[in-house]
Amino acid sequence: MPSFRTVAWLVALIAVYLHWPKPHLSQRLQEWENSGKYFKFKEFNVFYKDSLGSGDPEKVVLILHGFPSSTFDWYKMWHGLNENFGRVIAADFLGFGLSDKPTGHSYTMFEQADIMESLMAKLGVEQVHILAHDMGDTVAQELIARQNAAEKSNSKLDLEILSVCLTNGGILPETLELRFMQKLLLKPWIAPVVKRLSNHFIFKKSFGKVFGERTQPTDDEFQDHWALIRWNDGDLIIDEQIQYLPQRFANRDKWVGALQETKIPLHLIFGPSDPINPPDTFLKRYKMLIPHSGVTQLADHISHYPQLEDPESVLDAYVKFMDTVKR
Repeated sequence: MPSFRTVAWLVALIAVYLHWPKPHLSQRLQEWENSGKYFKFKEFNVFYKDSLGSGDPEKVVLILHGFPSSTFDWYKMWHGLNENFGRVIAADFLGFGLSDKPTGHSYTMFEQADIMESLMAKLGVEQVHILAHDMGDTVAQELIARQNAAEKSNSKLDLEILSVCLTNGGILPETLELRFMQKLLLKPWIAPVVKRLSNHFIFKKSFGKVFGERTQPTDDEFQDHWALIRWNDGDLIIDEQIQYLPQRFANRDKWVGALQETKIPLHLIFGPSDPINPPDTFLKRYKMLIPHSGVTQLADHISHYPQLEDPESVLDAYVKFMDTVKR
């Protein structure tokens, strides 16, 4: 029997092998980075994109991305959004994409919401329309909760949300179907090993399962998403990033209640083939709990990443929703 020290060294060597060399940023990702900027939140650098569009100048769209990815999730819709709206802003949350990824950091949805408010203040934006996905849905819910509280107390709003459009995500924690990799990363005794042994092949297999069979990313797209996760050693903090999941359960009443109480126009664009948010449980309960929200259900084969799987339909649904928003 090999000794514990031998096994530990073997695991370490395998981990190094699986993580070397680090993937480079493709030309597409380099262009994405070059078209954005960085701002300081506390001591951290946060990447963001801020584009002036040719649409209604009064409509500023703030995009909130999901886990484990980045603003790049919206690259297929970026041009279309800019054609239809006056300004489009998106930032990589702290710990994601091209932003800094500090280790030993307490990643919370409260701080991510703080970062978005800080960015809007820096850019001089006082009113926004939010378009969110996955973990970004939760950040949107926290921002809505803050606005609800400010309105109840007649406090001044530094940032006013004019509308919110959610897409597939864990909006209702009680209906979530966690993936196998998510469950592993939430177990403190196995997560350090899992994150060290993960590689492009494992990522591709896991990530691909939340896309529809007919809407899988291309090899180049898989590589770009993996490169962004690996950027700044993000793969080594993925067990810290994923702590947003227990935060959802701990704050369920606050964040679901925010959607129930708000007077902000709400809409949901939903890919029904989503294994994380099955329509028979999630969508049925969403309509019951939040009846004032509009809902667009996409084609049956669209899954958890509708903005990548069917960007044209998502854009069409979003533009139609925004046409109903009076402000």
